[in-house]
Amino acid sequence: MAALSPRRCTALLALLVAALTAILVVPGTPALAADPEGGSKKLRANLEAAAKGYDQAKTKLAASKKRQVQLAATLKSAQGRSDLLTKRVSAVANRSYQMGRISTVMLLLNSSSPDKFVERVQGLDMLAQVDSSTLADYRTDIETIRKAQTALTAEITEQQRQVTVMERKKKQAELALAEVGGGSAGGFIDANSPAAAPAPRNSDGSWPKESCSIKDPTSSGCLTPRTLHAYQEARSDGFTHYTVCWSQRSSGEHPKGRACDFSANASTFKTSAATGSDKAYGDRLAAYFVKNADKLGVMYVIWYRQIWMPSTGWRAYSATGDAAAVHTNHVHLSML
Repeated sequence: MAALSPRRCTALLALLVAALTAILVVPGTPALAADPEGGSKKLRANLEAAAKGYDQAKTKLAASKKRQVQLAATLKSAQGRSDLLTKRVSAVANRSYQMGRISTVMLLLNSSSPDKFVERVQGLDMLAQVDSSTLADYRTDIETIRKAQTALTAEITEQQRQVTVMERKKKQAELALAEVGGGSAGGFIDANSPAAAPAPRNSDGSWPKESCSIKDPTSSGCLTPRTLHAYQEARSDGFTHYTVCWSQRSSGEHPKGRACDFSANASTFKTSAATGSDKAYGDRLAAYFVKNADKLGVMYVIWYRQIWMPSTGWRAYSATGDAAAVHTNHVHLSML
């Protein structure tokens, strides 16, 4: 058999490499890397359901209280007008009693001249118009009072219902967090945290439904407008350390463009727990998102083995794993 030329050997080697690559890759795409956030897919699904349910109930409760204030003002105004009209209605009733049909006719017949007769007719007509208007206004205010009182009763019932829903969603979150500890924790609070500019809401106070539609400035992926707003607000308020938001994972908010990981270190994600100035930075950032949660639409914050949700406050997050899993090297932000 003739010896192969170096050129043919090179070509055959390339084909062999390609064949081996095809054998290794074609059968299927490699599974996504394990989620480094700690916890489980079930935990994150339960937390999302509890957080969204709590937020919706809270929004409805706030709207009901706002309507209650408006109805109370309407009721007070109608009652005030009704009280003033009561005296006028009493006067109309007395006049009607004193000036029956016969006395009115006699009053006209006793006119001393045609001019006086016309004058009295006009006076009686004007009096009737005034009486009719007074009675109509009175009836309108009484009906307004009745409707306002009924509506106020309905709003109080609605508020009681939403408070019950909020309490149920809080318990749902607490049960979910039991998987990773969930006990009470000291948390991270800073009364001097900057105030973020609020993200846009719907006219009823709820959050708009958003998709991962905007380029993520921290990765090759995308973000929801609300998540991008939170990221930009944090940076504008001085939190400029290394951050990555979108990433491809098997669960959680990162692949949906609704989460960001803010490193405690200025330039990278360290593989060890933050200390010193890095730890202080993380403390301040976690407190910042908590303080501005209602303005930004925060679902939860995780930092240094603790998790914060609007319904539960700070709770223990005792996940197992490296610094990323227990969140001692970065602040995790999940958005509604």
